Amino acid sequence: MVHTPDGTADGAVARAKPWYRQLYVQVLVAIVIGIVLGWRWPDLGTSMEPIGTTFVAAMKMLIGPIVFLTILGGIAGVADLKKVGRTGVKALVYFQAGTVVAMAVGLVAINVFPLGEGVHADVGELELSGDAGQYVEKGEHQHWWEFLTNLVPDSFFGAFVEGDILQVIFLAVIFGIALKMVGKAGEPLIASVNRLTEVVFTVLSFVMKAAPLGAFGAMAFAIGKFGLSTLTSLGSLILLFYVTSILFVVVVLGGVLAAYVRLNIFQLLRHFKEELLLVLGTSTAEPALPGLMRKLQSMGVDRPTAGLVVPTGYSFNLDGAAIYLSLATLYIAQATDTPLSAGQQLGLLAVMLLTSKGAAGVAGGGFIALTATLSTVGHVPAAGIMLVFGIDKFMSECRALVNFCGNAVATLVVARWENTLDLARARRVLAGDEGDGESPSEAGSGAGSPAEPVRDEADEDRPLPVHDTSASVASPHSA
Repeated sequence: MVHTPDGTADGAVARAKPWYRQLYVQVLVAIVIGIVLGWRWPDLGTSMEPIGTTFVAAMKMLIGPIVFLTILGGIAGVADLKKVGRTGVKALVYFQAGTVVAMAVGLVAINVFPLGEGVHADVGELELSGDAGQYVEKGEHQHWWEFLTNLVPDSFFGAFVEGDILQVIFLAVIFGIALKMVGKAGEPLIASVNRLTEVVFTVLSFVMKAAPLGAFGAMAFAIGKFGLSTLTSLGSLILLFYVTSILFVVVVLGGVLAAYVRLNIFQLLRHFKEELLLVLGTSTAEPALPGLMRKLQSMGVDRPTAGLVVPTGYSFNLDGAAIYLSLATLYIAQATDTPLSAGQQLGLLAVMLLTSKGAAGVAGGGFIALTATLSTVGHVPAAGIMLVFGIDKFMSECRALVNFCGNAVATLVVARWENTLDLARARRVLAGDEGDGESPSEAGSGAGSPAEPVRDEADEDRPLPVHDTSASVASPHSA
């Protein structure tokens, strides 16, 4: 029996919900209202900031426990621990390949349309102030290998308090392996983990009911504070970034998805419409992380793969940030009349591969990575980030959207690579033949929710703790 958002057993009931009760419609309306409010009454729009930040904070509060419990339960339920390591290695290989391609796309775009030429910015007149100055200072002292040394938290709870996803992943993997190795002694704990996961997703469903309010507050504040007029100052650069990002998602990600996974990128985007609108409204992909994992599982990706690849990708597979990093770096070079040959640009790409990892999971990581790149290269002035700092808010939405899409595709690719994707189920879900693939008990959240998170008809008579993973937790029909 498949439980629907309202607790019934008929998926048709959920699909028959009035349009105004659909989360994505509510979020879209809230975004439009926020834009109008911030545009017409900037002061009032700016005062809406606490609404948006409180919602994002509430979501971030749950991300650590969700990531920890999902990875812990997934690893503990895998029949062969070698599979976990193999999945992780394949994911990292794909992440690196995707990052290279994304950065190369950014370099090509800014070379074809050299928008920085003719700016002739005087570096001596660029003053670093506010957050920009702090990012430059951090970036100049940032080392690419620090993400490795920062993997180990100062304390167990420190990782959750700081919200460091990489540290949470590290703890989850260690504890998951330990639970698996202790055998039967760990089975009661695995059962508790599965039940606690349901509780956390129930809390998530409560929080997600406030998603329209969060999107409204965040958008009203952004437009009220920065104003639509900011778009005109460097509108051509913003437009180039958006067009490049759209082409990357449709052509590159869509091509990989079609050629290897045999799925349609437009159907996938429609499937994640609630999450994409949430990302657009809040300018960050983090609130959509739980929904991404849940909907991927509902498509037929097994629980261990989704639980490991998605959170890791949120730190290592940032396609939108990679495009922005290469495009912004070359724009600054052009604007400051710093010539870069083709060989130097390739060297720049190699440097960015390292510096981008060094800023993983750090607040303001994009600018820190940008500054670290400029400082490492040496001949492109780091103060040049002031040329793009003012429009960063209007580019952050696009970065987050591309990051989200990149991780959705990455998880499907790795699952297909590992043969843990029920492709037939995925096609049915994307075609809308299985309730549009909504995760069970979504509770109107659009992000997935609590009850029976990864069970369907084939699981009905099986106890919740999953110890035998010869069949996928998320999809018993997995190949």
